[in-house]
Amino acid sequence: MLKSFFEPAKNVPIVKECDVLVVGGGIAGVSAAIAASRNGARVILLEREYGLGGLATLGLITIYLPIDDGEGHQIIHGIGEELLWLSIKYGAEKNDPSVWRTNSAKEERIVKRFLTQFNPHLFSIEIEKLLISLGVEIIYGTVVCDCAMNNEENRIEAVFVENKSGRSAITASSFIDATGDADIAKYAGENTYINPRLNALASWYYYFSKGEVMLRMFGLVDTPNENKEKSNTIHDNYASDLICDKRYTGVDGLELSEMVIRSHEAMITDILDHREVDKTFVPVTISQIPLVRATRRIVGLYTMSDTEKDVFMEDSIGTIPDWRNRGPRYELPFRLLHGSKVKNLLAAGRDISVTEDMWEITRVIPPCAATGEAAGTAAAITDDFSTIDILELQKKLVAQGVILHLCDMDLT
Repeated sequence: MLKSFFEPAKNVPIVKECDVLVVGGGIAGVSAAIAASRNGARVILLEREYGLGGLATLGLITIYLPIDDGEGHQIIHGIGEELLWLSIKYGAEKNDPSVWRTNSAKEERIVKRFLTQFNPHLFSIEIEKLLISLGVEIIYGTVVCDCAMNNEENRIEAVFVENKSGRSAITASSFIDATGDADIAKYAGENTYINPRLNALASWYYYFSKGEVMLRMFGLVDTPNENKEKSNTIHDNYASDLICDKRYTGVDGLELSEMVIRSHEAMITDILDHREVDKTFVPVTISQIPLVRATRRIVGLYTMSDTEKDVFMEDSIGTIPDWRNRGPRYELPFRLLHGSKVKNLLAAGRDISVTEDMWEITRVIPPCAATGEAAGTAAAITDDFSTIDILELQKKLVAQGVILHLCDMDLT
């Protein structure tokens, strides 16, 4: 029978303080840190692993999905575009989007979508270099395990963290939850929601075969869409077969360990099956983190649906396409990033307030960069998001190259 122990209270030292604390070093988190720093904030970025980029790099989901609408129009700008070019600074592994760098004809842009495949290791290091050049302090190997709250003012005062140095606290004026699992929101008492669709097993890996290194997209990570076009080169090796029937919430520690072990078991079988017919087939590198798609998110001031195509949002913080289909376009309102309880907390990336179907659209790299940029910019403006001047935020985003409204684009 499991027992419990009483842990005595103790004083926890404050080891760091900053203006903006970003928790999570995936694409949403690094975008938030970039934006906040460029807008004059002192920024600390906490990352559980020892590398940046999250699923994009450590998970080997190395496809920078489209930042265009499939009809020849670029929809995502700002940091979302900047990181795409940074990811292929030393050349694309696949799908070079060079036609978008020049004034190519619309017909060419329709055929060659604005997407790419990048090297995860080079991209991760380039992100790190960029953040350091901006003065962002990166603290690796660190997890947040609770929040110190000022309940009278509905604010987070500090987060409690644990790493090799033990338990300590970090204070900040504003906090950005880019954990992918809304961990900070949960600790702070903000309203959260767990995805009922759960997560299937997957274990992407790189392999060497017949003189080439290639990406094996093994297992279900991206939900298949009945309208997905086979000609758009997003997933030439798309793997949609289930490794097993069991699905996982992604927010339970023991469950995640089981998930990783079972995905490894399936992956080694897949490797050995390939070696039966190709003796040159050997794995080069494997995913280092669980490949979960959607776990827990905040319940924001507004929850957006995928049915809201082309809807004008007065408080828009940027536009995104539906990477799975040609045509749909969305404006993302600031209300998705902010809950109703905690004044100095914003969500970014997978943590924002959207329906299950919209989650499939917003959880991938380009929208994560867009919401991260908006959150970081907002956090540099104020530490009370319930009273933020939306027009000031939008003005700054526009100055950073973001397009806020679809009506501001030439979509002819």
